[in-house]
Amino acid sequence: MVRTPLTSEERERGERLGMLLRDARGARSMVSVAAEAGVSAETLRKIETGRAPTPALFTVAALASVLGLSLDEIVVRCELAVA
Repeated sequence: MVRTPLTSEERERGERLGMLLRDARGARSMVSVAAEAGVSAETLRKIETGRAPTPALFTVAALASVLGLSLDEIVVRCELAVA
């Protein structure tokens, strides 16, 4: 299966998601947050750095739960600002 290349908007949205999760994690360690969410620390690292700009919904939902974020909040904060 060939994956369609991501658009620049999709990459930017992934970067915003990474920043949001990193900010919400605060001083907590990446390893502890990842373990609590049931994902690997490497997966969380990739999401936070934008190297995994389109993570699975279940991964985002698990991280959101651990970090006290709602999925609605994530959607709103990760969308492009409309000028």
